[in-house]
Amino acid sequence: MNVIFLGPPGAGKGTQAQRICAALNIPQISTGDILRRAIKEQTATGLKAKEYIDAGKLVPDGVIIDIVRERLQQDDCQNGYILDGFPRTVPQAEALEGIAKIDVVVDLDVADEELIARLSGRRVCLKCGATYHVSRLNGETKCTCGEELVQRDDDKAETVLNRLNVYHSQTAPLVDFYQKKGLLKVIDGAQDMDTIFESIMAVVKG
Repeated sequence: MNVIFLGPPGAGKGTQAQRICAALNIPQISTGDILRRAIKEQTATGLKAKEYIDAGKLVPDGVIIDIVRERLQQDDCQNGYILDGFPRTVPQAEALEGIAKIDVVVDLDVADEELIARLSGRRVCLKCGATYHVSRLNGETKCTCGEELVQRDDDKAETVLNRLNVYHSQTAPLVDFYQKKGLLKVIDGAQDMDTIFESIMAVVKG
């Protein structure tokens, strides 16, 4: 089963992808991970990507597609995979059609207001990496390890809103793209985590 996960920042894609991958014994593939892996392994496309990154430029679609192609040809992908965070644009989706057959596209749908509340309320411990939400902290400002909790810059409300605007302008057209192909399955991402997991499993097992 070859699956794409769509959804805005804070929708829970990464968390659900990990659970689904563990249940189906297939890999979760994110462009960030495979870029770092290709660079570390010094593949030809990894070295090409590194040139752009070192120059502070965005890695072009052509290079990203080549790296994705390399990854999907590896043995652990033969029984399926979840693409998390790729494709990000319609041109990337069109290029992906040339190298992979996608079975289903899962779109985690969450209202912007809910996402802003989720992300802007997030607090993290820089020492141990634990994550909390202010709604459950009851005024507590320290982690269980004793370190002060902080709000990351990219979790501040104005930054979250900007990230959502970028998502809607660049990535949301993918929803229309895959809907027209009959591959899109929309999941209510505002439900509790277990219900979302069960809904996705029902879709991917089809």
